Amino acid sequence: MSELKRLTHYAQGGGCACKIPAGELEDAVRDLIGPTAPEVLVGLDDGDDAAAVRIDKDLAVLSTADFFTPVVDSPYDWGAIAAANALSDIYAMGGRPVVAINLVGWPRGVLPMEMMTQVLRGGLDIGTQAGCPVIGGHTIDDPEPKYGMAVTGVAHPDRLLRNDAAVAGLPLTLTKPIGVGLLNNRHKATGENFPQAIASMTTLNRDAADAALEAGVRAATDVTGFGLLGHLYKMCRASGVGAVLDAAAVPVLEGAVAALNDGFVSGGTRRNLDWVRPHVQTGPGIGEDDLLLLADAQTSGGLLVAGEVPGYPVIGHLVAGQPPGQLTVR
Repeated sequence: MSELKRLTHYAQGGGCACKIPAGELEDAVRDLIGPTAPEVLVGLDDGDDAAAVRIDKDLAVLSTADFFTPVVDSPYDWGAIAAANALSDIYAMGGRPVVAINLVGWPRGVLPMEMMTQVLRGGLDIGTQAGCPVIGGHTIDDPEPKYGMAVTGVAHPDRLLRNDAAVAGLPLTLTKPIGVGLLNNRHKATGENFPQAIASMTTLNRDAADAALEAGVRAATDVTGFGLLGHLYKMCRASGVGAVLDAAAVPVLEGAVAALNDGFVSGGTRRNLDWVRPHVQTGPGIGEDDLLLLADAQTSGGLLVAGEVPGYPVIGHLVAGQPPGQLTVR
């Protein structure tokens, strides 16, 4: 096996950037409430994408970190994807990234250091594209390769995009197609390449966030490891609203439905659906495969926005009068 051919082979995660299942994670951190302070604007409470701390009346500092095992075999592409994914947490809060540091786990006795250099170059190039300096970082010798970033950003405290600010009656907008989890899983199993997935995962959410802020949006999140259904549920639960999702309006990457039909569904996606299923009602014609697609575990996905954003598709709307977090898929 060529060292450069099957990078995902060395990751036990199997090329899926799946998070710890949402229910297990929430149980694990439920009682981890440290000292609170009035300057902490966003913390653990509602599962937002980054922490936000007020520095003065016009400035909040945002902080986040994200890393994962390889989802593609190209070291450069993996680095670029991981960097775009980490930066996305800042954009999802309505912020601007100002500095990033690398987080690296590397099996130095198995994979050459030159390959790690390519990973870091991919991350550096995305940081440059974002106008965010990548300065240093931390590395460890690790049986599995892992890469990501800790990112610091800034935002105006009164213009934060939050999980708990969605309002009934608003449309739901999605700024990237879903399906990268299915294509990544197919790539891992077959070696097939899907440029459309890489293009989506390496596209920054900067322009979408800017458009959302310009449109006056106050609630958003990015769609990553918990899938579209999982992140929509978290937003609705935090905001005390429900949602109606139009499955036919959700944009899907070319090839993702074929991958679904051929059985390339990750364990993370199935766990996502198991977690959110008690909160989902389905309309006529919505079957298990439809729900699996909507629960597909994403890597560096788009923004899910409570509001209409010009240039991006509306996929449903928020509603009152239901238990918080209740979703209807039609």
